[in-house]
Amino acid sequence: MGLLVVHLLPPGWPLLFILDDTIERRRGKKIKAKGCYRDAVRSTNQHVITCFGLKWLPICLLLPLPWNSRPWALPFLVFLQHPKKYNEERKHKHRTSIDYAKIGTHFISHWLPKKLWTLLGDGGFACLELIEACIKRGGNLIARLRLDSRLYEFPIPQVSGKRGRKPLKGKRIPSFKSMLINETQEWTDLEVNWYGGKKKSIQYVSGINLMYKPNHKPVPIRWVLLRDREGKIQPAPIFSSHIQQDVQSIIEQFVYRFSIEVTFEEVRAHLGVETQRQWSDKAIARSTPLLMGLFSLICLIAYMLKDTVHFFPRSASWYPKNPDEATFSDIIAYVRRYCWASKYFVNSQKNDDMIKLNVLDFETIVSQLAYSP
Repeated sequence: MGLLVVHLLPPGWPLLFILDDTIERRRGKKIKAKGCYRDAVRSTNQHVITCFGLKWLPICLLLPLPWNSRPWALPFLVFLQHPKKYNEERKHKHRTSIDYAKIGTHFISHWLPKKLWTLLGDGGFACLELIEACIKRGGNLIARLRLDSRLYEFPIPQVSGKRGRKPLKGKRIPSFKSMLINETQEWTDLEVNWYGGKKKSIQYVSGINLMYKPNHKPVPIRWVLLRDREGKIQPAPIFSSHIQQDVQSIIEQFVYRFSIEVTFEEVRAHLGVETQRQWSDKAIARSTPLLMGLFSLICLIAYMLKDTVHFFPRSASWYPKNPDEATFSDIIAYVRRYCWASKYFVNSQKNDDMIKLNVLDFETIVSQLAYSP
């Protein structure tokens, strides 16, 4: 699936992969892989809400599609993460989200050798181990940092012949929190492509420093601290492991990460994720990855039909819709209509007489029309 989508990328479009955790809310004593996790949708900064469910880590390829100005995140690789207690009881090696992300970088570099790619993640993936895995396999990591993250200057060159261990890092740079309250801090104005396809004026401070963790070699990164002139969004530090990357592309590529959240919502609303009722281990491990793969497959079918079949999004009288801003509900209806027409009504173009449907075909059409979302 991933290789098929890569061939559809327009010339000059970068290889951008997005990953993020999502919780499939499930309950039941027989579901062995379920755990208790933080519910990111219902939780706030002041109050944390937990829920039982299955934790998935999808990796998506970002693809610009002709029916929407926002590029879509198409899943092609999905990992089921077992809770730590589950692995300890069965004496299995426990893998975290970072471990599965590192496995994902291995697959990407294996499928796309000698190509530069970028991995986009949220703050949970801003760690030195994943940066090292991306650099080792010829990739780049863009993620969000914490405001209290520790970054360091480069070590001062030592005097020739001086005995002792050479320093790996220099002094710690001022924290991002102190930069925000420092009235003498110089900020640079920049206009970037923002969420919703809009332009936004922001201010930023940037630099190249070292990220360090004990038992690891320091890695240079380019960090960017953003703040809004109007104060409507909270300040956010992000970074790129490719230090030659310019600030504007770092910000705009990080904004693309939100596309995976739209994918999560669409597969729940239209493909039945979180509505499954099976409890066996094999069925659980197969159903959700197949449904997420179906999302990508439907988009690919619609993309291949765009030059042969006319497409127009459905609209209501109280909700006019821009033809260039179609949603997944429009795409799935477009593909469903083409499949039904090619199966049941293809003979009507060659014969002027009335075509009679047999009982089985009639019942199939009625069932699909009655039970389709």
